[in-house]
Amino acid sequence: MTALLASGRDADVYAIDERRVLRRYRRGGDVTAEAAIMRYVSDHGYPVPRVYEADGADLVLERLDGPTMLRALGDGTLDLRSGATVLADLLERLHKVRVRAATDPGTRILHLDLHPENVVMTEGGPVVIDWRNSTEGPPELDVAMSALLIATVAVMPAHPFSEQAEEFLETLLGCTRDNPLSQLEAAARRRVADPNVTGEEKAHLHEAKILVTTFARTHH
Repeated sequence: MTALLASGRDADVYAIDERRVLRRYRRGGDVTAEAAIMRYVSDHGYPVPRVYEADGADLVLERLDGPTMLRALGDGTLDLRSGATVLADLLERLHKVRVRAATDPGTRILHLDLHPENVVMTEGGPVVIDWRNSTEGPPELDVAMSALLIATVAVMPAHPFSEQAEEFLETLLGCTRDNPLSQLEAAARRRVADPNVTGEEKAHLHEAKILVTTFARTHH
């Protein structure tokens, strides 16, 4: 490790060399399942960083070159409508990946944390990072979670992306095929139970649900 590149809510990312980074979870844990899902979706053509090693709380991943979608939106190199369309496409592409062993044909692989900070805009196209919350379930839950994350930003006036988030959300829900309303309460319960969600975010959850409901009813 040579330098700390980034710190998220529960993990730090360090440079190893020009082609690899180390993602280390601060509270420990086992990255085996996360690495397995990343490798699986990659084998099916979905854009994720290459996994080199997975051991304990450490993942050695491909080092990506490019800004996050959030940064690209902020500096104007990506407009809101294009960004929302890209995110909707990433959700739909993920939900087309066949689940390894599911008895319910409606079950899909879910990211459950897919928002502009977890998409890196590389020269080769957008790449989805941070698969810690990934699981299997109904695709509507994934859309509901993404919508709720973005709506929470929209209803928090102090957030630097607050003013743009509402337009981003409306465009996103206008592009998604799956209606998030059937899974909105389930997504909200996951947010409440998540130790990485701040008290302020939880306090704005009801407002965020109303905003998602308004746009979802308009477009679905």
